[in-house]
Amino acid sequence: MNYEDIKIVKNGKVATVVIDRPGVVNAIRHVTMLEIQHALRNEILKDDSILVVVLTGSGDKAFISGGDISIMNAGTGFIETVYEVPTGQAICAEIENFPKPVIARINGLALGGGLEVALSCDIRIAVSSAKFGLPEIKLGIIPGYGGTQRLPRIVGMGKAKELIMTGDFISADEAYRLGIVNQVVTAEELDAAVDKLVEKIASKGPFALYMAKTAINNGMQADLKTAISLEALCFGLVMGSEDKTEGMSAFLEKRKPQFKGR
Repeated sequence: MNYEDIKIVKNGKVATVVIDRPGVVNAIRHVTMLEIQHALRNEILKDDSILVVVLTGSGDKAFISGGDISIMNAGTGFIETVYEVPTGQAICAEIENFPKPVIARINGLALGGGLEVALSCDIRIAVSSAKFGLPEIKLGIIPGYGGTQRLPRIVGMGKAKELIMTGDFISADEAYRLGIVNQVVTAEELDAAVDKLVEKIASKGPFALYMAKTAINNGMQADLKTAISLEALCFGLVMGSEDKTEGMSAFLEKRKPQFKGR
């Protein structure tokens, strides 16, 4: 597929999906989201050599600066929204529940839809100059890709309401303090920090990573009793895997495991 808005770079066990719309500071449109979905489904999920996904923006100004307001303003309103917003929400959920770990490499602005996409990723590493926010309220609208739901689950309802109702931006350091990002590094350290994390995760068993992600994501939506039952089910599945046998044998034999995702 010839992509208009993204680029895909594969390097060993890692696939990097780059939002590449420099003319609008990597703002996203409906096509962008569909291309991300296509890349995940057709070029990454089916490639067994890829163990980890990195999502980032081109250049050094923005991860994703938000939705493309010029397109949103020209839209016909309700009819387009009924179709496009749920599709975008579903694609964010697809990122969140993708069977392979997804790391957000936040190289600049992560605003509006950009922050919502980042919140859908498993782990977020941000450059120290990055800015975060859900400024939709300033345009007379609200977040539409899950921001009103995922943000309060991370920072709490009160802080989420403050950020959404004011539209204020916060710094990378504040985002780290609130738990929105996992690491804050300098621009010079960003690639090395992402590479280090990716290498560490990629060395683990792919099936165990998938089951861990499944247990965490689904368990957080359930009561504790149900969530623990789900964890037990996921644990039982990994205990029957070839990777479990390899991992435990490698431990006892004092060697590095060679996981195969089975």
